[in-house]
Parts: sequence; C-alpha cells; structure tokens
Amino acid sequence: MLNLERLRTLDALARHGSVSGAAAGLHVTTSAVSQQMTKLEREVGQQLLAKNGRGVRLTDAGRLLADHAARILSQVELAQSDLEQQRGKAVGELRISAFPTAMRGLLPAALSSLRVRHPGLSVSAAELEPQQAVNGVVRGDLDLAVVLDWYNKPLPVPDGLMKAPLLDDPADVAMPAAHPMADRAEVDLEDFAEDEWITWAEGEFCHEWLMFTLRAKGFEPRIAHRAEEHHTQLALVAAGLGVCVAPRLGRDPMPTGVRTVPVRHRVRRHVYVLWRADAARRPSIRAAVEALRVAGAGLG
Repeated sequence: MLNLERLRTLDALARHGSVSGAAAGLHVTTSAVSQQMTKLEREVGQQLLAKNGRGVRLTDAGRLLADHAARILSQVELAQSDLEQQRGKAVGELRISAFPTAMRGLLPAALSSLRVRHPGLSVSAAELEPQQAVNGVVRGDLDLAVVLDWYNKPLPVPDGLMKAPLLDDPADVAMPAAHPMADRAEVDLEDFAEDEWITWAEGEFCHEWLMFTLRAKGFEPRIAHRAEEHHTQLALVAAGLGVCVAPRLGRDPMPTGVRTVPVRHRVRRHVYVLWRADAARRPSIRAAVEALRVAGAGLG
C-alpha cells in the first residue's frame, strides 16, 4: 500500500526539483523529506532518487511514480472537493496569496467578510508577486492567488487553472509637485521621455511591462531607482528623484509633495483570482472568490 504523504513528498520533489525546494513547499525540514523518500523507496523496492552533483534527480522509476503521484493527488483533491461540496459548508483551511497592493487594498475586506460569514474556514494569506503566486497554485502550495496583468501585456496562465476577474485598476503617472506637468488634467507617457524613472526590480512582471510599454512609445527610459513597494517608489518621487507609474489600488495615503495625473490613453491593470480546476467545486473556494468579487466591486 503506497503512503499518500510519501507520494506527496515525491510529487513535491518532482515539482520543485530539489530536496530543499520540496521541503520549503511542504513546510517541513530537508531531513523529513529525505526520510519520507527512503521509506517510499523501501515500500516500492526500487531506487527513486540518484545523486546529481550536490543535489539529487529522479530515476526513471522515480519519474514514473511521480507521474502517478500527481494524478493520485489530483484525484484526492477532487474527492475532498466532493466531500466538502456534499457537506455544503466552507470549512477547513484555505491558503491565499496576493501581490502587495492587493494585499493592502483588497484582501482585508475580503478576509474580514470570510471570517464573519464562514467561521469554520481558516484562511492564511501571504504576499507574493504574480508569477510566484501562479507557480504556487500550480504546485498546490496555494489554493487561490490574486494576480494581475496589464492592458497590453497578459500574464501567462497555465492549463489546469481557472480565473475570475475582480476589478480593473487604473494607473496614473506620479511626479513631484514641482514638475512642469503636475497641473495638467491628463498626460501621455511619452511626455516623460526626458525624465528619470523609478521602477520595480529587474525581471519583475511590472518592470518588464513598463519597459515594454515605454519602448513602444518610442523612447528608452532612463531608470534611476528601483523599489518593489509602490509606497517606496512614491517616497522617492516625493524627494524629487523621478517619476513612476502609480496604480490606484492600495495607493493611499499619498505622501506630501507628490501629484498624480491620469494618462490620456488609459493605463490599467486587470486584477483577478486564480485557482486549480480540480478544486473548483469546493465551497471554500467559491466562498473566497465571491468575497474577493464583492471587495473588488466595492472599489470600482
């Protein structure tokens, strides 16, 4: 008889590609992962892991069993969904993530509503950037993720995930109050071709969007500073150190000395929630999606 927790460990190893990654995804120690794998190898009578430099890799038998494990765990998820659906109540544990401004501007209202309406549901939330969150849902580390993409740059969503829109989030250009365009009713992004820009970290989805969009406007932006948090970007703007794109979700309070001006050709983010299709029947998933929709509608 194959042990389900050991199959879960093997699945995590296959998805994460390392013992340390599997341990982090399962919230256990690396020694616990190694012990589970040793027991699983003893159960099946075959070597499932082989040394690969300083790490390990799955053997052919390991990959074969890992493929079966993924299907078995998906079927277990469906069984849990059906049982939860039959019970008809949103109960148990739910793991959700959101990108920083959604964590601040959207999740508090949604989580508060869930606590009142579904007291048997225990929700834990974590702040993650969109691509990390998508990976977490795919791996099964998360049940739901609030993510974003931009009007002209969609976020790739893997097969097997479902999504629901929550809101469209307009973005303005934030500039120092003394900037020559601070009193305008509207601006174009190309108006700031000679300005220094404040952006996100290299490689982040929003940074890649900004570079793609500004280059499409016909100029190469001069990047002066990088900060992951919007409020940190706005603090740099307030100090007169550049301009930035400032989405409205979770933006307030604005620092003194900053002006935000709408973009003539609307710049906006699409905010939506993702979950695995095999968990779609769970009442807890449906309850959380509804709470997020209501919270998003309240911001419109």
